[in-house]
Amino acid sequence: RCHASPPKMSRWNHVTDAPPDPILAVGVAFNADPAENKVNLGIGAYRDENGKPWVLSCIKQAEAQISADLNAGKINKEYLPMQGLQAFLDKTSEVILGKASPAIKEKRVAVVQSLSGTGALRLCAEFLAQYNPGVTVYVSDPTWGNHHAIFKKAGLNTKTYRYLTPNMGLDFAGMCADLEAAKEGDVFVFHTVAHNPTGVDPTQEQWKKLADITEAKKAVPVFDTAYQGYASGDLEKDAFSVRYFAHDRGMELMVTQSYSKNFGLYGERIGALNVVTKDPEAAIKIRGQLNMSTRAMISNPPLHGARLVAAVLSDPTLCGMWEKELKIMSDRIVTMRTSLIEALKANGCPTPSTVFADWSHITSQIGMFAYTGLQAKHVDLLASKFHIYCTKNGRFSMAGINPGNVKYIADAMKDVLATAGPSDS
Repeated sequence: RCHASPPKMSRWNHVTDAPPDPILAVGVAFNADPAENKVNLGIGAYRDENGKPWVLSCIKQAEAQISADLNAGKINKEYLPMQGLQAFLDKTSEVILGKASPAIKEKRVAVVQSLSGTGALRLCAEFLAQYNPGVTVYVSDPTWGNHHAIFKKAGLNTKTYRYLTPNMGLDFAGMCADLEAAKEGDVFVFHTVAHNPTGVDPTQEQWKKLADITEAKKAVPVFDTAYQGYASGDLEKDAFSVRYFAHDRGMELMVTQSYSKNFGLYGERIGALNVVTKDPEAAIKIRGQLNMSTRAMISNPPLHGARLVAAVLSDPTLCGMWEKELKIMSDRIVTMRTSLIEALKANGCPTPSTVFADWSHITSQIGMFAYTGLQAKHVDLLASKFHIYCTKNGRFSMAGINPGNVKYIADAMKDVLATAGPSDS
């Protein structure tokens, strides 16, 4: 006798769909669009003036040397220690803190290799949750889309501080007021340079005031560093905020590093977490605990990206080449900001809303992104009518703009503003 099989049901049917990532979804939509004139202004990755990815010459030379050493049997592909590649660790702290850093000389820096900046933030969050439980983590509004998720995954609560005025300036008074309202010992997440998504940074004098507040609140400053050298073309200038807090003010702090943008090593996932302490013994203990977190999450970090960065930073010729290539990338972004404004002026494009006198906020911002002031209704039209893709908040990746498409983008912006109306309508 035949019995009907009971309906098959997974024990996981209660699992809900995950919401699409707002940034990565832009790339998915762009890739699915067959239009030949499509433009991707969503991805946070450098493109050359022809719209192509660029592998730096210093990286190509480092790759060749590593390959030669591998073929000669000088190196292998064995596991790294939990903390990462020592040749990389010896150099990475110097990049952000400086070669003359007293914290490095006095062995007061606990540094571990991470899966780029995201992995560094995750290690940071795990450490804070374990050794500073119950704190609130303050992040800017707006901020990089992953900040809240990373700290919440570690069981920490997040809260925002004001950051941007309606006309794309820094709301410094609001920022200070919100940080001053924090509890003693809370965590302040700062963008070291080239704030993502706005491109709006505090001045050096404003950083000094923020240090005052951080010190008065006995807060834990966490500096997220994704664009050092890429922002201005000057590694030293871009590190001002971290070095001022660490050296001039003698604060304990945590600073993440990503080598995705400034080395073009997006897929290698290479970064670091540095914890600056006042005590060498504390640094040793902290590094040990960070190693335990690494062991539990990924066992040990990947090798190749660390070798590449270490090879460049350890060779004066390659390092000099890298600094020149950083300047090339930075200068091209600055040029495209100016070119976009000139194209908008030439076609008579209205500003996104009445709070803007002109489009100068695009050139006053720095780094990878421009916060245009366009709203979701404009962004939707850019995609559907012109095949131009960016995030819903109107953030443009300036690396996606080049001499061949800047006029097309400016004309499209004019059209969608005329069609959908200004942002404040």
